[in-house]
Amino acid sequence: TNWEELYIVINFGYLHASKSMQSMSSLVELVLLVLVAFLWLIATRVCSQSQLEPQVPGLFIFGDSLIDNGNNNDLPTLAKANFWPYGIDFPQGTTGRFTNGRTYVDILAQLLGFPDYIPTYSRIQGRTILRGANYASGAAGIRNESGKLLGANMPMREQIARFGRTVQVISRRYFRGDYSGLMGYLSKCIIVSGLGSNDYLNNYFMPSFSTSTVYTPKAFAASLLEDYSSQLTVRPVTSTPRFEVVDKACCGVGKTNGLCLPLQQPCNDRTKYLFWDSFHPTEAANIVFANKSFYSNSPSYAYPITIHQLAML
Repeated sequence: TNWEELYIVINFGYLHASKSMQSMSSLVELVLLVLVAFLWLIATRVCSQSQLEPQVPGLFIFGDSLIDNGNNNDLPTLAKANFWPYGIDFPQGTTGRFTNGRTYVDILAQLLGFPDYIPTYSRIQGRTILRGANYASGAAGIRNESGKLLGANMPMREQIARFGRTVQVISRRYFRGDYSGLMGYLSKCIIVSGLGSNDYLNNYFMPSFSTSTVYTPKAFAASLLEDYSSQLTVRPVTSTPRFEVVDKACCGVGKTNGLCLPLQQPCNDRTKYLFWDSFHPTEAANIVFANKSFYSNSPSYAYPITIHQLAML
């Protein structure tokens, strides 16, 4: 430990002074050595604390396959990514993430200083629950029926219910009736929500669903807004020198490449591609998106403040 190391340093200095006939110069050397040792101890403690403590206490994630990190692995659904080549560039390999490497929220967690990626709801253990949870589910939407042609998923209502159960556990275990303390903790956490695309892709635009005949586009949008208080603005992504290929996916089948097939060989250089498959960005694209929303002052990426500024409040 740090104190044991300090004891060794002081002992060494004492022996050094004794062997030098306890002269005044040796005593000065000993004092200076002890002072340096104390400064070193303080510096290492400050550094370790700054490395271990994230900028916010917790990160809670709601969404679909863009930020699902494995919640669908245990569900009876075709909307899964727990096979190679998904995760080909991820440190832990195939985990259920719908991309080649890290997702947007993985990178965001790192930017916020979390020591590890935010775990799925079903894999939270012990005090890690205070760091947050990922409830995102591939093919899920705001409406309960969205994406259900592919099988089971956890729609917005179920994700919020799981968040409620998480808060109950946190309250019971770590705050024990201290409501103001619990609210203080939650007020400092960041919540990421990425739902809505499947309500169109896997509901409104699908002939198997009646929503397009029941609702006009405007009425359908209004019905979504009744359940979802904030509107996600989807902006077109233009080609930049960073991505050489923006009109074709790295992995998949068909003219523009769709979803990856098991054991299918993806493109060699994933950093040149904007899209991993026809629906999900590559890790390289997620890095750009996360850094833009974390640091950029442009309202196109984060409004009214950046995520970094939000974490500092």
